[in-house]
Amino acid sequence: MDRTTTRALIALQGPRAAAVLSSLTDADLTELRYYASMSVEVAGIPVLLARTGYTGEDGFELSASAVSAVDLWQSLLDAGQDAGVIACGLASRDSLRLEAGMPLYGNELTSQITPYDVGMNRLVHLDREFVGQEALAARADQPARHHLVALQGAGRRAARAGYPVYLSGQQIGEVTSGILSPTLGYPIALTRLDRQLPAETDVTVDVRGTPTPMTVTSTPFYRRPQ
Repeated sequence: MDRTTTRALIALQGPRAAAVLSSLTDADLTELRYYASMSVEVAGIPVLLARTGYTGEDGFELSASAVSAVDLWQSLLDAGQDAGVIACGLASRDSLRLEAGMPLYGNELTSQITPYDVGMNRLVHLDREFVGQEALAARADQPARHHLVALQGAGRRAARAGYPVYLSGQQIGEVTSGILSPTLGYPIALTRLDRQLPAETDVTVDVRGTPTPMTVTSTPFYRRPQ
């Protein structure tokens, strides 16, 4: 059942997320593994709680009835006031997930580009039942058509999605996600290329008509302190 119009999703992310959430629920959050979910009450509101969130940090996503969303949102803000919880939008999430080197559906993956097409087979668990399982099983044994490669640059000019990438004057792919990293202070990008390149390889990205040098690096671009 598609319940999109009757549900709301709120993400509580960051190193203090568990402490903030614990003050609003009787659930034992230590029992909730990363990428697992459970049904609980948060601030008295029924919630499907998942230990997920595309930020590279610890955190949770709370799915609740749309009519309860405002009360849930306000409860989280109030409970997190002393911990520094603030409201953020999807642009913040997108910059954080890119710094963590996480691929995003619609950018690195699409309806035409599967995890198998970019060498991310580890994301697919064919032993579990899910929508699209048969199509991915048929794709599993075929070689990858592309490679996801991380780039970093200098200066302040960010390589954005769709910008072409060149090696020795030949186009070898395009940027799928790119920003001027707020945390690191320099441009970072994920690219979909027709070949794998070793770290420290220099390439050129066409940034609005200006050839801009970038260097192949590894992900994550930023690793959270342990």
